[in-house]
Amino acid sequence: KNLEKRGLIETVTSEELVNITEKKTLGLYCGADPTAKSLHLGNLLPLMILLHFNLRGHNVTSLIGGATGAVGDPSGRTTERDAMAQETRLTNVDRIKDQFKKFFSEGVEYAKSRNPLILKEKSKGEYSLRNNHDWWKDIYMLDFLARYGKFIRINQMLARDSVKSRLSTEQGLGFNEFTYQILQAYDFYHLNKNHQVDIQVGGNDQYGNIVAGVDLISRMKKVETFNKDRDAYGITVPLLTTSAGVKFGKSAGNAIFIDKELTPSYQIYQFMYNTTDEDVQKFMYKFSLLPLNVIDKIISKHNEDKRKRVGQITLAIEMCDLIHGEGEGFD
Repeated sequence: KNLEKRGLIETVTSEELVNITEKKTLGLYCGADPTAKSLHLGNLLPLMILLHFNLRGHNVTSLIGGATGAVGDPSGRTTERDAMAQETRLTNVDRIKDQFKKFFSEGVEYAKSRNPLILKEKSKGEYSLRNNHDWWKDIYMLDFLARYGKFIRINQMLARDSVKSRLSTEQGLGFNEFTYQILQAYDFYHLNKNHQVDIQVGGNDQYGNIVAGVDLISRMKKVETFNKDRDAYGITVPLLTTSAGVKFGKSAGNAIFIDKELTPSYQIYQFMYNTTDEDVQKFMYKFSLLPLNVIDKIISKHNEDKRKRVGQITLAIEMCDLIHGEGEGFD
């Protein structure tokens, strides 16, 4: 309910997920391919969901796509990704690994100062960082097709929005990108089977890939014995846009990177300081751990005299401290 109020939930694959979050310790993961040097503001939405769960005692995993990054995800794209040199991709893998680790370690410290009651209610869950290259490097194509091919349905693959939208274009869709959903589905299956991961979290353009994973896990459990008491679910976050409908992200050309070398704290501060009045509360709900009632009081104070930009200043401080560490918003 807290995440819904914060505007972090777009869809869930099953309504029963709401009922089990308080009854058992869950495992969640989200992934990122090394297609750039840094994660950006849009990537933080699924990470914020993981952080909220982790602070409340659930176990979370961040997955770097060392293998899938070589293939390319067609989701949310109208054209094929440019090929990336292996050396560049490996460098990006290392950088994003460090960003994942820093976000969750700094996130705990940030939570202690902003909403310490979260950590008093339950002890923090475990955090893991994984690279899907670790299991894909040992899988051979013929072996994979023989073992898993019959559990993957072509009609469902063709029905994915990411596939249908590209098939209707002149460029079409390469076989590498067409099979991406299989790779991501297998990642979810591997994590569910071997690391007790119940939930995949991703952007709303990942819904088809997430459902493919849920479906593969369901089919495999009919022929294998593993985690019979752990079902698979998916959560998607909304597309990050301003009140004017402007999208954030690398492809939109207005990315706010979380790497301090690419986007220094003062740039994040300035960007958030210039946020419109309509967006301040929405962004503070999503990107801070301040209690909701505290945010509402800040917005009420802001509305008394919008020229003082109380909301924008608070948002700018929260974003800098969340992304770059405690005290960054005051530098």
